[in-house]
Amino acid sequence: MTDAAAIQIVFPLFADITQLDFTAPAQALCRMPGAQLAGAAKSRAAIATDSGFSILPTHDFASCPQADILCIPGGHGVTEALADEATIDFIARQAAGATWVTSVCTGAFLLGRAGLLAGRRATTHWGYAHLLPLVGATYEKARIVEDGHVVTCGGVTSGLDFALTLIARIRGVAVAQAIQLAIEYDPAPPFAGGHPDRAPAAVTDGLKARIYDAAAARMEAALTAS
Repeated sequence: MTDAAAIQIVFPLFADITQLDFTAPAQALCRMPGAQLAGAAKSRAAIATDSGFSILPTHDFASCPQADILCIPGGHGVTEALADEATIDFIARQAAGATWVTSVCTGAFLLGRAGLLAGRRATTHWGYAHLLPLVGATYEKARIVEDGHVVTCGGVTSGLDFALTLIARIRGVAVAQAIQLAIEYDPAPPFAGGHPDRAPAAVTDGLKARIYDAAAARMEAALTAS
């Protein structure tokens, strides 16, 4: 990195983003010594999230500083963002100068559309993992996948695990452990069912039928559109 004291972390933002894909890693990464966070979009107008509230970018694409860590969140808005030339160009330009290129959830497909996953191992939300070959990636069933300087992680909450893992790579395990303690990240979920490998089959099948079969079909259509 150009400045040992400062680490510039950039999150590209787009409409209908899953807010926790952005805010979970941001909450951990902002506590890393030297961290400077930027949320960049085509304009500095409010960005609607999937949670009923909006967030304000700190920069537009033109004014955004160069990332040391580029982190692409996901969400249902990815299907629209895949066709947005300005967003894809911004990701590609930022990635060219970044030390770490990363994604949370379906943000992996934006990395892929920018040509950054070709020939790499990657992961994403379980409901879309079968589509990773469409962007040239090989799916690896893991919560976090590191392939060189490219790091992808699974759905939504895995962004926090990813952020702490990356902090340990950059600033050391003790710093990452201190941040984990500071935010009291001590998960004890009420149900052992956060992944299809552990969830009851009826729950997985019902969720796929209600949401993810159609959502994955929309993603596939967006990825294969000329």
